[in-house]
Amino acid sequence: MEENMEMTEVKQKLEKYGQSHVLRFYDELSENEKQDFLKQIMDTDLSVVAQYGKKADARGEFTPIRTMQKDEIETRQDEFRKIGADAIREGKTAALLLAGGMGTRLGSDNPKGMYNIGLTKEVFIFQRLIENLLDVVNEVGSAPRLFIMTSEKNNDATVAFLKEKKYFGYPEEKVSFFKQEMAPACDYDGHLYLEEKGKLATSPNGNAGWYSSLIKAGLDEIIRKEGIEWVNVFAVDNVLQRICDPCFIGATIDAQVECGAKVVRKAAPDEKVGVMCLEDGRPSIVEYYELSDEMMEAKDEKGEPAYNFGVILNYLFKVEALDRIVRQSMPLHVVEKKIPYLDENGNFIKPTEPNGYKFEQLVLDLIHMLDSCLPYEVEREKEFAPIKNPTGVDSVESARELCRKNGIEL
Repeated sequence: MEENMEMTEVKQKLEKYGQSHVLRFYDELSENEKQDFLKQIMDTDLSVVAQYGKKADARGEFTPIRTMQKDEIETRQDEFRKIGADAIREGKTAALLLAGGMGTRLGSDNPKGMYNIGLTKEVFIFQRLIENLLDVVNEVGSAPRLFIMTSEKNNDATVAFLKEKKYFGYPEEKVSFFKQEMAPACDYDGHLYLEEKGKLATSPNGNAGWYSSLIKAGLDEIIRKEGIEWVNVFAVDNVLQRICDPCFIGATIDAQVECGAKVVRKAAPDEKVGVMCLEDGRPSIVEYYELSDEMMEAKDEKGEPAYNFGVILNYLFKVEALDRIVRQSMPLHVVEKKIPYLDENGNFIKPTEPNGYKFEQLVLDLIHMLDSCLPYEVEREKEFAPIKNPTGVDSVESARELCRKNGIEL
């Protein structure tokens, strides 16, 4: 009886969005597979697929944003450090690691954070990040809450690995895991793809979907209960970044803004990084391919490039502002991708060309929905060692070299 009711609900939902075709192999599934499939359909937001034919809104007018640069930070660092350390001790700051990715580009089938960058001993990406956070714990005498966002694909492996490694010395009671929400993928006509006979093809909902995913997992209860006012969000791939950095937190709180963004001076005018700016007077990020020649040549009052500070995906968000934003509708980005799928005969097809759309919410929209943001300059050589490739630029090799320069034994 219960399955019939659930099936009726699922059918109504699929009919509403014109997606009834996804049940074509339903009768071939086992009872457990049927239950899992019906649950996945009910849990998936199918309304996003209505966006498939939409083009992204045109960007607004870009103007430079004032960045707090290293000389100003050095002059006021004692003051900032005290404000930040107090906020951490009072439990007002949490860290949130975006760890949903896999190590595929590095030639690994494991979660990216499990990748070993060590040369003479094991040094995992997760280990490096947690050790950076432990530096702050040792400095201020208090451990911030650490949220770790995984994905459907890597959750079990990530949780098991960190438990096995005893969280690399981080207090277990301070660690909370949650899974990123998934968005469905569709073909060019807006029809959902199946990746298995009883499974929709889905992908993570972008690097701005973390707060809605945290709420869906019920972890906002921890934020309320513990009185957390700030969340420092950071990506898994930068092994040198400082997390819950008291000076950064203090500067952001002192500036009375809704967000702080760590930035680095660009290595070259055309470096492929997003740049902090104002868009129609509100904080935003201009992607490297959107920078016009005029913007690249523009100068600030010091005669330096006006669009000179790249983001490194290390942000400090005010919870109050996130709660306001999450009630609004965030823009969806429709991205053309190669999506593996089952054809009408149930054959698995791995396309060599893009064959449809994935849907993502991006952090630049999250930033743009805020009233204010403080770009905060950090030293590239000390805080920016991203690992995206096995060799070359932003690679395991370049990160190892930067770790060595910073006295980190590998």
